[in-house]
Amino acid sequence: MTTVLIADDQPMQRFGFRMLLESQDDITVVGEAGNGNEAVHLVARHQPDVVLMDIRMPGLDGIEATRRIIASGARTRILIVTTFDLDEYAYEGLRAGASGFLVKDALPEELLAGIRAVAAGDAVVAPTLTRRLLDAYVHHLPAAPGASAASDPRITALTEREREILTVIGQGWSNTEIAARLHLAESTVKTHVTRILAKTGARDRVQAVILAYDTRLVTPM
Repeated sequence: MTTVLIADDQPMQRFGFRMLLESQDDITVVGEAGNGNEAVHLVARHQPDVVLMDIRMPGLDGIEATRRIIASGARTRILIVTTFDLDEYAYEGLRAGASGFLVKDALPEELLAGIRAVAAGDAVVAPTLTRRLLDAYVHHLPAAPGASAASDPRITALTEREREILTVIGQGWSNTEIAARLHLAESTVKTHVTRILAKTGARDRVQAVILAYDTRLVTPM
């Protein structure tokens, strides 16, 4: 059973999410929050598998709530739901530690698949959409202070091949594309990706992309 917390300041939006989620045999809603402070408090209390996190909420917004939840060490994963698919706040949410994002007008099956994927430890943002988002907004946002591939221990710990693969992950390549272009078996690529996540401490593929941009392995087009 996947447990979900809904964080959104619109009661009707929360109601709609709850109705959809509770129609599923493998998902249960453990609580609702109308702002970021409530979300942080309820995560500490219920330890849900997934939080559906709105960005724009009164008081503590979804980005800061995400940052605090991740910093607390909670096993909870954050799935951001935003109004626009190219929203600069979505990038900040991903940098704060969210495992992906969806738009609020996503199809019900897309939202359900996203929740299940995040709960299983996957990222829900497709590589091409990740690249599109980052290319659109990363040059407007401050880089992580002092970040560089030459000095960051998360990057220097990687082998030459792992660094190469992290770079193309940041460029939006899928595992299938990496395997074909680098002449590797897809199973080998998956092994490399797993090792990259472990060595860098990235929670998922999305966080690996953020790292690649922050350390300037990849720069905006």
